[in-house]
Amino acid sequence: MADTTNTSAPTLVAAQAAAPTLEVRNLQTHFFTRAGVVKAVNDVSFTIGRGKVLGLVGESGSGKTVTGFSIMKLIDPPGRIVGGSILFQGRDLATLSEEEMRTLRGNRIAMIFQDPMMTLNPVLRIDTQMIETVQAHEKVSDADARARARDALGMVGIPSPDERLKSYPHQFSGGMRQRVAIAIALLHRPDLIVADEPTTALDVTIQGQILAEVQKLCATTGTAMLWITHDLSVVAGLADDIAVMYAGRVVEYGDVGEVLDAPLHPYTHGLIGSVPSRNKRGVPLRQIPGMTPSLLNLPEGCSFRARCPRAAEDCIVMPTLHPWLPNRLARCHHPHLEEVESA
Repeated sequence: MADTTNTSAPTLVAAQAAAPTLEVRNLQTHFFTRAGVVKAVNDVSFTIGRGKVLGLVGESGSGKTVTGFSIMKLIDPPGRIVGGSILFQGRDLATLSEEEMRTLRGNRIAMIFQDPMMTLNPVLRIDTQMIETVQAHEKVSDADARARARDALGMVGIPSPDERLKSYPHQFSGGMRQRVAIAIALLHRPDLIVADEPTTALDVTIQGQILAEVQKLCATTGTAMLWITHDLSVVAGLADDIAVMYAGRVVEYGDVGEVLDAPLHPYTHGLIGSVPSRNKRGVPLRQIPGMTPSLLNLPEGCSFRARCPRAAEDCIVMPTLHPWLPNRLARCHHPHLEEVESA
């Protein structure tokens, strides 16, 4: 009789090591309302490797925050994930129970919310919250947990961290509370961080400091990060890759430098063109005409065609996310290939 003992174990370990930290495949998250079905996330796919940062950008209502909440399995009724898979180190989060997700959240997967009070309890001191966060996943002494909490506060630029640990959230400014929330997310050096516009409320100096710490964390510990934002300048300096969302779908995906220098999709082109620094002084700002379509009643075919200067008859058919160039994808029938060739 053949010996099959442990023959699959090395293969399984090798497969997990080779797998990207996060791979989202054809994710669909819908909200079932009285007015109809809101397709907030509609066939979204992307991959984040170990130690890499993916910038997820788009205007308000594009579905980027719902994508982040879906990965964390924090979608409340009437919303739910209706399709696709969310592979974290090869393990499909979409199939896990709430108890199994709780062991991962805050430990191996962390989220930084746009509103820090979604992280902080207003009636507990900061040290209580941070120590409990450490001890919820690791058996360490109060002194060791406090030391880790103090170091995390110092990492995000909070002065006199020993003293500030004794404070309550209401004794901090909005920006300071956000820094505490970021520090809590960094406590366990997670394998994946989902950051939902975490530096919006911070001044430029502190924002730069936190971005530098985030880059250092990813480079030294291998943490993968999904950075959700509308700020292209932050993505340009932080991310390795970029995914641009519009009306619930990814419309462009690729290397951040290549996409920002020579965008393929007309929406990305318009988004970059509307940045004030891209416009000449004294010339009116360029802007994308029209309004984002309602997710309750999306138009047939390409969702951007009513606003697109390159729209044609074939845009009545929804384009696929096509690999027009090496490592460059765009959901468009008429991408700006001519500008890439001249760049």
